Amino acid sequence: MDYMDYNILTGAPLFKGMSGEAVQSVLKSTPFRIRNFKSGSLIAQNGETVTALMIIVNGTAKGEMVDETGRVIKIEDVPAPGALAAAFVFGSRNRFPVNVVAISDVEILSFDKPDFLKLLKSNEIILVNYLNIISNRSQFLSEKIKFLNFKTIRGKLAHFIIQKAENDKTAITLDMTQADLADFFGVARPSVARALGELEQEGFIEASGKNIRILDRKGLSGLTMEV
Repeated sequence: MDYMDYNILTGAPLFKGMSGEAVQSVLKSTPFRIRNFKSGSLIAQNGETVTALMIIVNGTAKGEMVDETGRVIKIEDVPAPGALAAAFVFGSRNRFPVNVVAISDVEILSFDKPDFLKLLKSNEIILVNYLNIISNRSQFLSEKIKFLNFKTIRGKLAHFIIQKAENDKTAITLDMTQADLADFFGVARPSVARALGELEQEGFIEASGKNIRILDRKGLSGLTMEV
């Protein structure tokens, strides 16, 4: 694959700490495939068996699920060079937990499971990186469950702001638009805008675009307990 930009892959969590030359050596010694998907196309379906580790080389995909009412809930965006369903390559229930859809044209590099297993056995750096990937994924899903358990949109938003303002920071810049937050929370966009306005009117925060200043951290924490 002469056209492959190996330096792009050095930014992938799987190859963290490796040079472009080291990544190139791995790809020369390990069988892999390149797959391309058009924007809007389905990359993988909920329930489909995960047979390979898939790394996005170019483009962005998203994970989404459909609830019992038919409402689509976006779980997250996965831009290059992120991995898809990395925590589900192994295990007794190794199936995609959500639908994976291409947001833009997407190019994916994939290692079939047997070849990936050999790679993990032969390269300690990649093994440790993979363990970190699946550990981080478990932590992300744990946080996502917390969001789903909050009863009100205000509670979801308050928790989100507090999590972003770790180490007692009083000011943050959101890395999501209101539409992204609505998808993340599984609610309509106007609901997010209304909840954000209420938090500001009630003196919990001060908002200017994506910039938020926390005025009452204790009060925000109390909103996560709303029923």
